[in-house]
Amino acid sequence: MTGSDRPRRWPAYVVALMMLGYAAGKAVLAMQARLGFPGGPPVSAAETEGYFLDPALAQWSAAATGVLGACIALATVTAVGRRVPRVLMSLMLAVLLLAILGGGGIMVLDGFIGIGVGWQWYHGVVGLIAIVLAAEMFRSYVVRSRRAAS
Repeated sequence: MTGSDRPRRWPAYVVALMMLGYAAGKAVLAMQARLGFPGGPPVSAAETEGYFLDPALAQWSAAATGVLGACIALATVTAVGRRVPRVLMSLMLAVLLLAILGGGGIMVLDGFIGIGVGWQWYHGVVGLIAIVLAAEMFRSYVVRSRRAAS
C-alpha cells in the first residue's frame, strides 16, 4: 500500500468546518437580507433587486445547504455514514464535490484571472484549498468504503 492509497479522516473534518463556516456566513447575511458573503465582494443594490429570490430566503437556503454539506462530510468518517449505502454516499459526495468545485472554481478564476465578480487572489487560494480538501475527502471515502466492502 502506498501513502496515496491511505484513507485520511482529517479532510472530512476540515470540509465539515468549512461548510459550517459557509453556513454561518450565509446566516449572517440572511439576517440582514443581503446577498453575498462576509469578507467577499460586495453585491450591488441593482444586482440584489434583479435577483430571482428574496435575498433572505436565498441566504437561508444557502445556510441550510452548508449545514447539509457538513453533515455529509462528517458521515464519511462516522459510524452513521457506514450505514448509508455506498452508492448513495458516493452520489451525495459527488454532488458536494461539484458544488465546492463550482464555488471554489469561481473564486479561483476570479481571484487569479479576474472574471469580474470581485474575488481577490487570497480568495482564490481559499477556493483552491477547498477544492483539494473536498477531492481528498471523496478519495478517502472511496478507498475506505472499498476496503470495508471487500
